[in-house]
Amino acid sequence: MSKGKKIALGFLIFIVVVVLALVIAIPILIDINRYRPQVIAQIEEATGKPAEIGNLKLTIFPSVSIRVDDFALGNPPGFPKGYVVKTERIYAVVDGGALWDRHVIIKSLELDKPVIRLLSDERGKWNFENTSQPKKEAQPASSGPSSFTLGVLPKVTLRGGDVAAANLLASDRPGPDFFAGKGIDIDLENVDVNAFISEKASLLVPRHDEQSYVASIFAPAPLYAAAPSGNPAAQGTLGADSLNFGSLKATKVKTKLRLFPKKVYFDDLSFNFYDGHASGNLSCDFGGQSPRYTTDARLSGVDVAKLLEAFPDARGKMTGKMDGNMKLNGVVVHSPDPLAGMRGTGQVSIKDGRMPSLQLNKNLMMVAKLGNLGMASGDPSAFQSMSTDLNIADGKITSNKIALVATGLDVDGAGVLALAGGGSMAYDGVAKLAAAQNPVTNILGGFSGATYENGKLTFPFGIGGTLSNPQFKLKSLGSKQQLNGIQGILGGAQAGQTPQQQQSPANLVQGLSGLFKKKQTQTQPK
Repeated sequence: MSKGKKIALGFLIFIVVVVLALVIAIPILIDINRYRPQVIAQIEEATGKPAEIGNLKLTIFPSVSIRVDDFALGNPPGFPKGYVVKTERIYAVVDGGALWDRHVIIKSLELDKPVIRLLSDERGKWNFENTSQPKKEAQPASSGPSSFTLGVLPKVTLRGGDVAAANLLASDRPGPDFFAGKGIDIDLENVDVNAFISEKASLLVPRHDEQSYVASIFAPAPLYAAAPSGNPAAQGTLGADSLNFGSLKATKVKTKLRLFPKKVYFDDLSFNFYDGHASGNLSCDFGGQSPRYTTDARLSGVDVAKLLEAFPDARGKMTGKMDGNMKLNGVVVHSPDPLAGMRGTGQVSIKDGRMPSLQLNKNLMMVAKLGNLGMASGDPSAFQSMSTDLNIADGKITSNKIALVATGLDVDGAGVLALAGGGSMAYDGVAKLAAAQNPVTNILGGFSGATYENGKLTFPFGIGGTLSNPQFKLKSLGSKQQLNGIQGILGGAQAGQTPQQQQSPANLVQGLSGLFKKKQTQTQPK
């Protein structure tokens, strides 16, 4: 190696050694941890909340940054003991020149696995808001004064976050979480910290125009709320392993994010939903006494059985794969009723499903079997497809048009379902049963409301009761005189004999079952 190359290599090694020495020595020589009491005092003054910092450490590679260990920001007065945010580590990249002049100017902030707990009291005030209190005098550091301010942060990232939100109960204890997220990663730009913690933040919240707000309550099809005018206090992207909205759970969540004081917009939201997929938009408004939400979602391939597992009273009541779209808005309320405070419209279709507790086919198949009308085999609870409109209001789901297709059976209906308690039902419909024309179809056709046309026998029916104990009733009951006549034709009654109680027109299926069984017994060879 030439002498010049040896000198260059030696000089390079010298520079590397000096840089490494500075990287090691500067954090040791500059004990930034001595500013910890002052930083805590200024955070408490800026936020109105008790703050904790375990340790401060300066690093200069790959950038000048301050590492904050064991950081916690407590709940303000009026909330139970606990923390708004708590994290083991925060990295704050700072302006090196300003730091030399004892000014902490943060260029970016990264929170590692923070735990965030948001609480709202009965007045609608949140624990992340500032509280009005006398200004404190900051505790001076041993080497003289320095400044630390919270303003607009160019970049904020959050990795592996655990976030939950709840309302305070009358006992001042947190109620059940109406929102919870696990494994949350967030990247935000131009974060105006003061917009979120300022006492004036509530005045900056986009408000509903009174007329449009009233219209949205009574509108048959609420629309996704338009974004407010003005720049957001922060915007970026969010990804999460899972998000829970009440009883419903979304996984592998990806969305754009816009944050305003007390209002959040999830744009181009995409997530997995009970073995299916969903996409749309969601907004959450924390500006009132109770949080409000608005969503416009599209669903595909959702496993109905797994979806209903989220609602104890609806478990096991239906299976199949669901597609559809929903527009919902509402208020988060404490209620066992999953429909409480909700309004909206939608359209869904379910394929290859079953309704084990209802078994709509079973009742009609009984008639088919007894009269040799056809369609006497197969799973009585199964259907090939079902589609329905949904109108949600006042704790009920109203459907104006339901269409169901099963083996040898078509059904058109309408009705109302409530999920509270046992889940009450009130449906009316018309069933078209595939049948060959014979004397039995002619007899049944004589009943009021029962008709035979184009190879199908049509019966009006009703479904009442509850989800766990549905009550099926055919409405084409006819009169007692007609039932007596049928008994006579079938040989099931003697002259002058009146029908037995179980053969009364109150239940056509039971009545016909008794008549056919009697006839078959009398006609058996001896």
